[in-house]
Amino acid sequence: MKKLYYENPYLQEFDARVVSCTPVKNGFAVTLDQTAFYPEGGGQPCDIGTLDCANVTDVQDVDGQIIHTCDCALPVGATVHGKIDWARRFDLMQQHSGEHLVSGVVHARFGYDNVGFHMGSDVITIDFSGILTREQLASVERTVNEAIWQNLPCEITYLDRNAPVFYRSKKELTGEVRLVRFPGMDLCACCGTHVRQTGEIGLVKLLSCVKFHDGVRVEMLCGQRAYEYLSKIVEQNHRISGLISAKPDQTAQEVERILAEQRQTKYRLVGCQNELLQIKAQALSGRGNVLCFENDLSGDLLRRFADAVMHQCGGICAVFSGSDAAGYHYAIGQLDGDVRTLVKSLNAALSGRGGGKPAFAQGAVSATQSEIAAFFAEYGMNVTAQQGANYAG
Repeated sequence: MKKLYYENPYLQEFDARVVSCTPVKNGFAVTLDQTAFYPEGGGQPCDIGTLDCANVTDVQDVDGQIIHTCDCALPVGATVHGKIDWARRFDLMQQHSGEHLVSGVVHARFGYDNVGFHMGSDVITIDFSGILTREQLASVERTVNEAIWQNLPCEITYLDRNAPVFYRSKKELTGEVRLVRFPGMDLCACCGTHVRQTGEIGLVKLLSCVKFHDGVRVEMLCGQRAYEYLSKIVEQNHRISGLISAKPDQTAQEVERILAEQRQTKYRLVGCQNELLQIKAQALSGRGNVLCFENDLSGDLLRRFADAVMHQCGGICAVFSGSDAAGYHYAIGQLDGDVRTLVKSLNAALSGRGGGKPAFAQGAVSATQSEIAAFFAEYGMNVTAQQGANYAG
């Protein structure tokens, strides 16, 4: 089988003779006498496209045979017209070529190997065998983009594996080795398709770097993907700029100022909330068993208010917050007491869940306010009910 994708990676359409067509699980496995469809390999996804009326959904190299998975059968011996999805192919060529430049610079500058490479539908990931800092990656990105601006050629050669030439390779190779060279930047054994000149990569943008095993995993984008990503970022920044009334190049500083201001406001609000809780708790001093329904109490506020009342009322304190439609969260406690039996009965009677320490418990019930009040009345508690005000936060 002639591999046209190696003879001319820019070939978008071709004619070929169908050698075989066999039914398989996902359609039909078709082989041709020649093909421009690149099979999955070397970290690069396969091409997709059409062979006459058949959609080519997968392409694999099986023991040197290129197998095209098609959604319908093709007659053996017939000549078919193939058309690859060129937008997809060129995107993958941009990503793969950009990865070579990044990996080549990292290896030359820091001695780290590319030990993992994946071209996803959104981002490209490269796993390196050593640690890279943000500053080092910024320098790598600058060097790679300068190579793109120089419009260096991509040179493809074939070499016997025993030839005394150093090249990057993830694994031990046998026989003839296909080498991809970007002069002054990288020389790597690779079976993928690449651009003719680095200028066609357009742009390389390194997005993130996280610790991964003994090295790092880098996310990157090239070409149109990088352009579209940065366009979205710029649009988002312009929207943020308008919302916070800051210049586009000063949004981070303004957001930091706003967040610091919010932290101060939240700190003051917590102080006001605590004062209000103490005032309301003091109003229940000496009231014995107390049942309270309070509006808009978060989990922490609910706990704090119940604790404050518990220390004042001299009996069991039960505080509920929520609505009849959504149910209620509760906090129940008794200073130096044991509310576990009460809470167990409450959960059983009102479809509740929760628990805690002997003297204090938290949980939730699926019941109405009247059903909760009726439970405490039937439980034999002398309860003083209180309806609270709204709380913020």
